[in-house]
Amino acid sequence: MVNWVEAQKPLIHFFAKKAGLRQHLVELDSDTAINFWIPKEKMAKHKSINDEVAPDQGRSKGKEPKPAVVLVHGFATDGIVTWNFQVGALTKEYDVYVPDLLFFGGSTTKCSDRTPGFQAECIMDALGRLGVKKCAVVGFSYGGFVAFKMAEARPGLVRSVVVSGSSVAMTHSINKETTDRLGFSSSAELLLPETVEGVKALFLITTHKGWWIPKFLYKDFLKVMFKNRKEKLELLKGLLINDKDSKIPILPQRILLLWGENDKLFQIKHAEDMKEQLGEKTALQSIKKAGHLVHLERPCVFNRHLKEFLANVHAEVSQD
Repeated sequence: MVNWVEAQKPLIHFFAKKAGLRQHLVELDSDTAINFWIPKEKMAKHKSINDEVAPDQGRSKGKEPKPAVVLVHGFATDGIVTWNFQVGALTKEYDVYVPDLLFFGGSTTKCSDRTPGFQAECIMDALGRLGVKKCAVVGFSYGGFVAFKMAEARPGLVRSVVVSGSSVAMTHSINKETTDRLGFSSSAELLLPETVEGVKALFLITTHKGWWIPKFLYKDFLKVMFKNRKEKLELLKGLLINDKDSKIPILPQRILLLWGENDKLFQIKHAEDMKEQLGEKTALQSIKKAGHLVHLERPCVFNRHLKEFLANVHAEVSQD
């Protein structure tokens, strides 16, 4: 029987390729490999998945290289599915890189580290092998935790950050407040449903007004979106930190918090508090009639704010 969710992937891949991206596996070592969608120009002379790519590879001489943008996905599905509506909007002005986090899509590891910091290190290592020297990082939900870790660890690489529906760190108190408010016993019960009813509840919580979806599609979502359950449970555990160990990092980058005004997971008040904690280089832009999945519910508005921010940052850097 056809799984209709899985059947959409070839179409999504077609649009990604039409936008100029190609799928590429970067082997970091014998234990870890990161799947990427990268600009097709970067693959023109790429003889080996372990070779580094020159930053200007595939560009005509004298042509200014495009700024790099890295799109880091959330917890439900892989990178290119998450950012399907953003890729086409960005590739004309930017070199877009879309990684799959470990245990999503085609990325795997034998290492036991399950923290966002390890995810960040793997992505940054892979970007280095792909020749990326500077980039903006856009992180959604779980990917937002990874984006902040990237910005903190390598400010020389990450020159700006955009985060949607996330936090600097997932403390036990934030986790408990969220699950209690939403009526779940744990984040795993919410984010890794085991039943069709659980998938329905997840969609209801992550959207502004809920989406009408046929029951058979919920079943297909359950089969496709929640593979590698054991490892993903470990990722959720690796996300949590003690409140006493939580410190707001001093980040030199320009930061945009791009939020769904009706986000039920990370409410707008959380974004407002985070803006104050991160300091004067941080801006908050909320989008009406949108929930946690703001980039899917209001993609045109989301893309407009994202592109305005990236253009402003690039203009500032060009003037330095």
